[in-house]
Amino acid sequence: MTSRRRTLAWLALAAAAPVAGLAHAGAYEDFFKAIELDNGAAVADLLRRGFDPNARDPKGQPALIVALRGDSRKAAAALIAAKGLKVEERNAKDESALMLAALRGNLSAARALIRLDADVNKTGWTPLHYAASGTTQDAAAMVALLLEESAYIDAASPNGTTPLMMAVRYGTGDVALLLIEEGADPTLKNDLGLTAIDFARQADRADMVDLVAQAVRRRQPNRGRW
Repeated sequence: MTSRRRTLAWLALAAAAPVAGLAHAGAYEDFFKAIELDNGAAVADLLRRGFDPNARDPKGQPALIVALRGDSRKAAAALIAAKGLKVEERNAKDESALMLAALRGNLSAARALIRLDADVNKTGWTPLHYAASGTTQDAAAMVALLLEESAYIDAASPNGTTPLMMAVRYGTGDVALLLIEEGADPTLKNDLGLTAIDFARQADRADMVDLVAQAVRRRQPNRGRW
C-alpha cells in the first residue's frame, strides 16, 4: 500500500472510530474548560459528540456540580438537557446538583432538576439548607420553590441544624421571615443545644435576633420576653 493510500485508510478509520474516543485528554480538558468559561455551546457540542455528561473533574466533582458551583448557567443548562444525565450524582461532601442550584439561586436549573426527579428531601444536608443560606436576589424564591415541592421545613442536618438556623446566620432577612411565616420552628435545638436565636447572636445579626425572638414569643406567649 502506498503512503498516500495508508494515509487515506488511517483517516477513514479515524472518522469511523467510536465517539468514545472523546474521552482522550484533550477533549476532557476542553469539556471542563468550557464549563469554567460558561461556554454552553461548546459543552453542548461535546455532549452531542458523545462526551459523558456525568464525567468528573480531577477532584472527583461531577460536571454538573462543577457548573452549578461556578454559576456557569449556560453550561449547566446544556448538561441538564443531556441524555443520560444522573441528577443525583454527588461529590465527596454528599452535595447534589439541586443543592448547588439552590445555593446559587438558579431557579431554572432547580426546576429542571426537580422535573428530572432530583431529591428535594435527601438525607443529611438538604437543598433547603443550602437555599436558606443563599444571598442571591432569588434566594427567597428558591426557598418558596422547594417548599412548594414539599421540602421539609425543619429538616435536620447531620448535626441537627435546621434551614432557619442557616438563614439567620448566613442568609437574608426575607428568607428567614418566609421560613418563619411558613411554619419553621424557632425553638428547635441542634446537637450542641443551639437554637436559631443563638445562631443569629453568634453572627451578630441583631435584626435576625429580633425576628426569631418575636417568632418564639408568638409560639410561647406566656413565657415573657426572650
